Amino acid sequence: MSAEILNASLVDTAEAIRTKKLSSVEVVRASIARAEALQPVLNCFTQLLAEEALEEAEKCDAELARGELRGPLHGVPMAHKDMYYRAGKRTTCGSKIRKDYIADSDSTALKRLLDAGSIYLGGLNMAEFATGPTGHNAHWGDNHNPWNPDHIAGGSSSGTGSSVAARIHYGGLGSDTGGSIRIPSSVNGLVGMKTTNGLVSRHGLMPLSFTMDTVGALTRTVRDNACLTAIMAGQDPLDATTSSRPVPDYEATLGQSIKGLRIGVPANYYYEVTTPEIKELQDASIAVFRDLGAEIIEIEVPDMHVPTHMSNIVFPAEAATIHGTWLRERPEDYQDQVRSRYEIGLYIPAAKYLSALGARVNLLREFSDMVFSKVDVLHTPGLSIAVPSLADTDVAAGQGMPEMVARLSWTTRSNNYLGIPALAVPCGFTADGLPSGFQLMGRPFSEAQLFQLGHAYQGATDWHERVPDIST
Repeated sequence: MSAEILNASLVDTAEAIRTKKLSSVEVVRASIARAEALQPVLNCFTQLLAEEALEEAEKCDAELARGELRGPLHGVPMAHKDMYYRAGKRTTCGSKIRKDYIADSDSTALKRLLDAGSIYLGGLNMAEFATGPTGHNAHWGDNHNPWNPDHIAGGSSSGTGSSVAARIHYGGLGSDTGGSIRIPSSVNGLVGMKTTNGLVSRHGLMPLSFTMDTVGALTRTVRDNACLTAIMAGQDPLDATTSSRPVPDYEATLGQSIKGLRIGVPANYYYEVTTPEIKELQDASIAVFRDLGAEIIEIEVPDMHVPTHMSNIVFPAEAATIHGTWLRERPEDYQDQVRSRYEIGLYIPAAKYLSALGARVNLLREFSDMVFSKVDVLHTPGLSIAVPSLADTDVAAGQGMPEMVARLSWTTRSNNYLGIPALAVPCGFTADGLPSGFQLMGRPFSEAQLFQLGHAYQGATDWHERVPDIST
């Protein structure tokens, strides 16, 4: 019964609780039992709050018995990357420095999910301070991939990717500064939305980059992701960078025909390091869209090395500013590879940083002119290579490790600099039985269209329904 409960989608589980086919207590107990069983294998959690979650589930069931409904997520357990603050509660940020940090404010995005009725199951393991695409963590232990625990869970939202794919819970928050939602989505077989900069409030989460951080969810289905994004999105007076644009009903576009929509396939850059095996999976996913009536158009894109290079100026400069005091006073409390990435920022001249920021508008205009004047969305690999092992991507693995790590974010990093949305969707498995995915990139605030296309693809395929076989 527990497997049946946990294999269902988030939206279906919420409906089952709402109609009293399931109780919140039943669902939460199933999640806790699976979390406890798989923690020794996957190491997803920094803190599993079983007692707190069960108490909240009992309250949800009692409220429902009285005819009271908190919202569309009433009684559904979720766990989140452990960098979203809850006032008076511990938030570790996957670090030694903040292993006992008690927050004094609430994350707006998390609070909106909780106000919608979700239950906080616990904080999820992550790359230290959200820095790193693999899921290695010397402080809390490495995250492991549920499809093969010898392989990476991706980063930096590694615990969210691993736990959602393992059917411990239904969805959770990640953050994305250079691919940290999309990479773990691709390597775990999940849907992940890197939202448009400003769509979702960043108030109340540990920052990494002032101008490139974005909030989004990792889920198993596009519908679940659309549901969570709609709940979180919208202007927040506590975050002046949020947009005042009305939030669309993202679920309303799901199921609409995609016939005639133009999907671009890049002729340059994105496939420069893509392996033949991944290219074959990408071609198969494109064929599905063609069969559904979309128009497939090969196009030239701008030189994406440029925005990627700019992001590699902006990120360390902003990270060094955020971490400056700790870098001076507690440098030994960082992992070496994390500290070294921040320290670079201390040596970036202000003029170079400001120039990189100033170039963003023109580079976004160039990208839009070359891409979105010809197509509605751009289809690219989510990950250009098969999911590597933890050993091959460990900082001690040797001189080839930096190149391997750079390849993991090859297709993702430029989006954060440009500020545009991107949806990761699973599209099959490599020969070693590990997931692979594609990425759909759109104009700013085109999340509804990305969800529409991703949902159509999932309606024609069953990759998202596959379940990893994990030995405990």
